[in-house]
Parts: sequence; C-alpha cells; structure tokens
Amino acid sequence: MTKTLSLRGLASAAVLLGAALVATTAAAQPKKDTAVLGMALEPPGLDPTAGAASAIAEIVLYNVFETLTKIGSDGSTAPLLARRWTVSPDLRTWTFSLRAGVKFHNGQPCDAAAVKFSFERAADKASPNKDRATFANIERIDTPDPLTVVLALKNPNPDLLFQLGQATAVIVEPTSAATNATQPVGTGPYRLEGWARGSSVTLARWDGWRDAKDVALRRVTIRFISDAAAQVAALLSGDVDAFPRVAAARSLPMFQGNRKFQVLVGGSRAKTILAINNKRKPLDDVRVRRAIAAAIDRRAVIDGSADGYGVPIGSYLVPGAPGYVDLTAVNAYDPAKARALLRQAGVALPLQLTMKLPPVAYARQGGEIIAAMLAQVGIEAKIENVEWAQWLSGVYGQKAYDLTVISHVEPLDFGNFARPNYYWGYESPAFNALWARIQATPQPAERNRLMADAQKLVAEDAVAAYLYQPTLITVANARLQGLWKDMPLFVNDLAALRWQ
Repeated sequence: MTKTLSLRGLASAAVLLGAALVATTAAAQPKKDTAVLGMALEPPGLDPTAGAASAIAEIVLYNVFETLTKIGSDGSTAPLLARRWTVSPDLRTWTFSLRAGVKFHNGQPCDAAAVKFSFERAADKASPNKDRATFANIERIDTPDPLTVVLALKNPNPDLLFQLGQATAVIVEPTSAATNATQPVGTGPYRLEGWARGSSVTLARWDGWRDAKDVALRRVTIRFISDAAAQVAALLSGDVDAFPRVAAARSLPMFQGNRKFQVLVGGSRAKTILAINNKRKPLDDVRVRRAIAAAIDRRAVIDGSADGYGVPIGSYLVPGAPGYVDLTAVNAYDPAKARALLRQAGVALPLQLTMKLPPVAYARQGGEIIAAMLAQVGIEAKIENVEWAQWLSGVYGQKAYDLTVISHVEPLDFGNFARPNYYWGYESPAFNALWARIQATPQPAERNRLMADAQKLVAEDAVAAYLYQPTLITVANARLQGLWKDMPLFVNDLAALRWQ
C-alpha cells in the first residue's frame, strides 16, 4: 500500500512539473505581434483622395488615415475623429465635435482647421477625389473653435455620416497632403514603414496614437498576390496569415476541413458588371448595349467565374441596399432577342470589339465566359489582359476600351451615372434630373421610390451589363481574431486584429 501511494505521488509530481515547464516555456516566448495579409491588387498610390482604386483604402483606411466617422462591418457608423455630432431637422446643418489632443504622424494638430482644409480640398473643381460630389454639396464650413466643425449643405444628405467614414473623406495634414501618395501622413494607429513596389507594403504601429496600448499587432505586412492559385498556396504554406476577399472558392473544402484555418463567407455592397463604353460606335446605340446584356447568362458567369458565390443583379444596386428593386428580368438572358436587337440596329456581323480585363480572377475567368456567350450572337470580343495600372490609366482614365469586367465596391456610388466624363461615357439629362431630385429628398420612403426609378432607368438604358453581387470569402489562420465577415466597404481594420 505504501509503495502504491508513493508511485502515485511521483506521478502527480511529474504532472505538476510538466505543467510548470509548459507554463515557463509559454511565458518565455513573446506573444506574436506581427501578421501578414494578402491582397489581390497593388494600389497605384496611398492617397485615397487622389485615386479610384479601392486597393488604396484596403491599406490605409482606419490604419494610416482616419475619418470623422467609422463604418463597422454591419454598415453602422460610429464616432472616430468626431466624438459626437448633431444635425438639423432638415438634414442640412451638421455640427461635429472633434476629439481633443489628436495629432498627425508629423506632430501637427488634427483640429477643425485640418477638417476644413480636407473637405475644401476634396470639393475643389480640380480635385481628383472620386466622391467630389459629396463635398461639392457643402455650401459652407464654419469652425467656431478648434474642436468644432459646422457643415452647411446645399441639399439634405441622409447618407452623410456613412460617406464621411469612407476613404475619400480622410482628414489630411495640410503641409503634407501633396505627398500622401508615397509618404502618407495621417492620424491612424499605423505608419508606412516600407513599400516594396510589386511585392508588399509594411505598416508599423505608431506609438503616438491615442489608444496605442490597445493595438496588438506591432507590424503588418500586406503582400500583393493576384493569381488565385498563388493566393491559396500562400495560405496553405503559412506565408500569409489572412487573405480577405480571397479567390479561393474552388479550394474552400481544403480549408473548411482544416482546424488550422477559419473561413468567413459574407456579404458585400459590390457590383460586378460588364462595363460598356457608351461613347463608342455602335455601343452608343442602346439596342446594341441591350443585345450585349441579353447575350449573357448571369448565373453561368457566377458559376464559372465565382464558383457560385454571387447573386444576380439587373441594375446598379444590390439586394439589401435601401431602395433595391429586382430588375433581373430587364435584359434577361435571351440570345434570340440579342440577335434580333443587333439586326434592328443595322449592325454588320460579326461585330468586333475589344474586352480589356484587369488581373483579378473574377474578371479574367468571367471575361472568357462572356466572350464565348457574345460569340453565339455574332459579337467577337477580343480579350486583352492588362495589368492593374494599365486598367486604371487606359480604361478608367483614357476610356480606351469597348468592354471590361470590373467590380465597383463602393456602397454609395450610384451617382456615378451623373458624373460628367466618367469612363462609361453615359450622358442622360433624364437621369441627371432624377438624381438631382434624389439628392434634394430627405424622406427615406420617397428617396427609395426615386431610387427605384433610377435603377429602372439605367437598366433600360443598359449603361452596362449588370452581372452579380459578389459573395466575399476570407480565409485566415484560425488564431487570428478581429477579421470582418461582412464588408459594406473594402477595408482591413488592422487595429482590431490580435492573435488568440
């Protein structure tokens, strides 16, 4: 009996000793404080007020630059640089109270003067800000004291709080604003540490941030990987810890069955479209554009280019957005109708067009499928694969294209149809008048009714072939916490990430 008790005691002692050694080893190892994220596209610069690429915001929004409000993954808005606000009943006068003591990375104060400078800069007629219309609607900016900003609007704007949380509304430091594309200076929790062009961007935690003690990751590297197979390989090898919006639909089973990974499947407000250059003949004929739309089987495009992860759309708004109406029956898949419309338009077949595709999987794969469908109705779409910088300069900037496949990810960009000289080349006095009415209407019910009319108009005008609302996939290391599942806008909130 004594011998048995002694053996048990030795076993217990061994267990306690082992636990102590494990605890000592764990305590000796520092908690992981770095991470590597993947992104499909490299931005042309890092100033979100000077470029259209959503990849800019994916790096800098809420990380390097901050806004008055912050948009959450559920689409809600919360205070950020503004700690509170009030609005007049007519939604035309907005008063923001700013956080005290906030400084830019270069030590300059972030105050009412900086906000006024940022918004007036965005509203300038020469501004390249893609949301310039939001700021041009500001009639006057008053700064009664260093921590108060009063915006007097020309038209009521019930969406203002959301718009002021987008990347185009970042607050910039006046003396450094001109060089933000390569040397961004903001108020956020991270600073640019390095940019290896063609490879990666590295951000380092800024210890001067007001809540720096709550930022778990000391350094984050964002790698640019456009090829879908390479994205999957980087995750499997551990070279990348997380890949938001990854092109891994076909490979999901290998991640979903592996406890090392987490898979987040969420919604978006993005619209994937076949953009059409409305200025080029014969694409300036609505019958030709309707023929192109009718030649495309949206479901087949979703299955072939997004592996079924998408929802068909018939106009430039997606399910879940305020005022959405289902218009998929307009310009529905009907090859016979497409051929008839081309005959009515007097188009000599085969009609030869070019289709320029950026280097993202959904565009390259979707473009091949669409080209095959167009060929069935007598349209020969010659595919030209271009790099992202070429797409931005040639297609978006110079409008040197016939067709292109692209996702517009901004949730409140319906006003693009009213933008003069936009890359679609769409000019419609009827739409412009309707959009002006929408902008002047504060009542939600009436605004939604007018938005339904706007959706019908751009669907009937076939400004583009509206394809689908993407369902977004994020694959990440199972221990990395704080990632967004749903994405009302494309952003990587790095300060929210931490290792379990």
